[in-house]
Amino acid sequence: HKTSNNNNINKNMGTLSIDFGMINADNVEQLKKINQACFPVTYNASFYEDMAKKHDENLCKFAYWNGFAVGAICTRVEAIPDCPGRHRIYIMTLGVLAAYRNHGIGSKLVSSVLDHITSAQKEDGQLYTVDEIMLHVQTSNEDAMKFYGEKFGFERGELVENYYKRIDPPHCYILRKKRDEKDEMISGGGEDDVMQ
Repeated sequence: HKTSNNNNINKNMGTLSIDFGMINADNVEQLKKINQACFPVTYNASFYEDMAKKHDENLCKFAYWNGFAVGAICTRVEAIPDCPGRHRIYIMTLGVLAAYRNHGIGSKLVSSVLDHITSAQKEDGQLYTVDEIMLHVQTSNEDAMKFYGEKFGFERGELVENYYKRIDPPHCYILRKKRDEKDEMISGGGEDDVMQ
């Protein structure tokens, strides 16, 4: 759904000042609308039920501009196979509504998660066992690979064939960012936003 003034919005806004907010049962429908507008896949009801129950606004959150949800990031902590006791943050979704892209919102969402991981590892050790952050990116999504690689230092890993069931191409790459030698997840920054 596009409005006739989207181009005017994009040209006149520059970098936007945004606020973050928690995803919960009262607003999870906003997440569903953002995802429907941003992604070629449909997420099932259990995805949204899980997001409503997370209660961790540092790992799953909305980006608000002038009180309106214009983007969101959803991540989860998961075990790293073959590494007992070690974990990673998996980026399930990162989406910014089309009219609000290229204003630093996606970068701010990713940076806020990376910054949280670093501070939580230092302050209370809550995420001390997190060694990497990763996501899957469709092989045709060059913009997302460039966004994560150039802005945040993610490295393109292995090809996963037939990862996606209902979109073409069905293949994806795994993108990873490891903790650096100082045990930090360095956040990037910038103006460009893409959907994962």
